[in-house]
Amino acid sequence: MEATQSPVKTHEVVSEEAWIKARQKLLEKEKEWTGAKDALSRERQALPWVKVDKTYVFEGPHGLETLADLFDGRSQLIVYHFMYAPEWVEGCSGCSFISDHIDGALPHLENHDVSVVAISRAPLSKLEAFKNRMGWKFKWVSSHDSDFNYDYHVSYKREDLDKGPVFHNFKMQKLTGEEQPGISAFYKDENGDVFHTYSTYERGGDILIGAYNYLDLAPLGRNEATGMDWMRLHDQY
Repeated sequence: MEATQSPVKTHEVVSEEAWIKARQKLLEKEKEWTGAKDALSRERQALPWVKVDKTYVFEGPHGLETLADLFDGRSQLIVYHFMYAPEWVEGCSGCSFISDHIDGALPHLENHDVSVVAISRAPLSKLEAFKNRMGWKFKWVSSHDSDFNYDYHVSYKREDLDKGPVFHNFKMQKLTGEEQPGISAFYKDENGDVFHTYSTYERGGDILIGAYNYLDLAPLGRNEATGMDWMRLHDQY
């Protein structure tokens, strides 16, 4: 589906002088938003941490690895919870949209003491095949035999969903899908202890979508009726 073009004939057209005045007014709001965003980031980093006492084991391209191994010699780890259930034919298109942004950032993040890994419940063979199809280079491991996805509230058993509300995005709510996207951050200290520092779900993932930042600068914006209704896997346009 292509993005629906909004009508522009009725959009206000003014002189350069009037445009500058309008732009200056908006600039003040943009500066306020930037300051508020910086303050929110500081609050995020000031959150208390939770020590991860449970041992999680994942299957990666070089064999079995623990959560601590995924740091790859760095002290910080960002996990993208990629929606890919074991029975699915291909990965989630929305998660793929976000993942298209990872590889370009990796050299900068890794040289700033941050490792990034995607984790899904699908078996490694499916992850590797889809990764090759998409042309991605970032690390992607399978949590197929682990409780990791369930403990971090991105996967749910059908029988639990059928019973009623489940805990997701830090509240009890009714969900229909067994797989949900999310982002989690972890820290490993000099003793090798791992701490869960942050997680975000639902619209919280927007922070990783650089393409949305471009669209927010464009005249017609995101131009979508519902979130990502125009977006496809990048090899399906």
